[in-house]
Amino acid sequence: MKLAARVNQVSPSLTLAISAKAKEMKASGIDVCSFSAGEPDFPTPQHVCDAAKKALDEGKTKYGAVAGELALREAIANKLKTFNKLDYSAQNIIVTNGGKFSLYNLMQTLVEEGDEVIIPAPFWLSYPQMVKLAGGTPIVVDTKADTNYKITPEQLQAVITPRTKLFILNSPSNPTGTVYSPSEIRALAKLVVDNDILVVSDEIYENILYDDAEHLSIGAVSPEVFQRTILCNGFAKSYSMTGWRIGYTAASEEIIGAMGKIQSHSTSNVCTFAQYGAIAALNESQECVQTMLKAFTERREYICQAINNIEQLSCPRPDGAFYVFVDISKTGKKSLDFCSTLLESEQVAAIPGIAFGADDCIRMSYATDMETIKKGIARLERFVSSLG
Repeated sequence: MKLAARVNQVSPSLTLAISAKAKEMKASGIDVCSFSAGEPDFPTPQHVCDAAKKALDEGKTKYGAVAGELALREAIANKLKTFNKLDYSAQNIIVTNGGKFSLYNLMQTLVEEGDEVIIPAPFWLSYPQMVKLAGGTPIVVDTKADTNYKITPEQLQAVITPRTKLFILNSPSNPTGTVYSPSEIRALAKLVVDNDILVVSDEIYENILYDDAEHLSIGAVSPEVFQRTILCNGFAKSYSMTGWRIGYTAASEEIIGAMGKIQSHSTSNVCTFAQYGAIAALNESQECVQTMLKAFTERREYICQAINNIEQLSCPRPDGAFYVFVDISKTGKKSLDFCSTLLESEQVAAIPGIAFGADDCIRMSYATDMETIKKGIARLERFVSSLG
């Protein structure tokens, strides 16, 4: 059978593959310490579940509007106005089957053959694959640990060409935990406006910030950059709703309408009663977010110190999200070999940095319990020591 050529242009998700292998090993009775999945280990907040159950009892189980339930789109618009200082209405919002499909749908809507999309590396592994599937060309810009893995205005300006369609900005970042400061966001916003390009702002980790880190949505910088901004977000990380598959995009009515066309022929509406859980997540108590953030803060302190105490390993201190990006270059191993051997020999699951465009690093998620973190770090230290 001859498959479509586009299939051979992309790679399977290493994150999902390694997470699946770790779960398979656990299911067979092996004691695995998994740092692979970007999935909070907390249950979905009870009030969110109760709202979805109530919606079920009320018969909200039928087809819904392709763009999402109006009540949810209004709740999102209100959140964006009050929290992000972005003047969107319900007509500027589409609810999608997870944050990932929000981005995929957007690429299918905007990107075509010959278009270039600028992606700072390390990047979330699906960005370049989505661009390729849309027929575009990913323009990857390498960043370094000594600049905290941030693209500089000079780097961005240097790769903008007449073919540039989009610039992808992810802050807080997966996989590095980097958070761009307000002044850095303003500098990048100026280039977006000066060069008349679009910026996709992936803000899925906006509520997971540490110390004095401040999140500024790039669209809030000025009316000019607001017109060129597409915001993507979701409920998975902040509310531990990973399996609910609810994301959203906010943009001009023209872009949202075009995304609605594609969604009408692909997924149609998001699960109707699940959307009522999302409404409760936004409109009711945010204490659940703070509870998770407190735990993530404690775990971050432990894992950063522990890793930096292991000879041959180092990691920057993340300002957001729940990942550490560990430099393994001094071990002499590349990331895929390192992670494969670590999983087989010590039953510790981590994600190879090559998936994120950085083969001398690995990503470890601390969205897991402290007992697992302590046990896994001890195994990691033993593994590194064995490398000589």
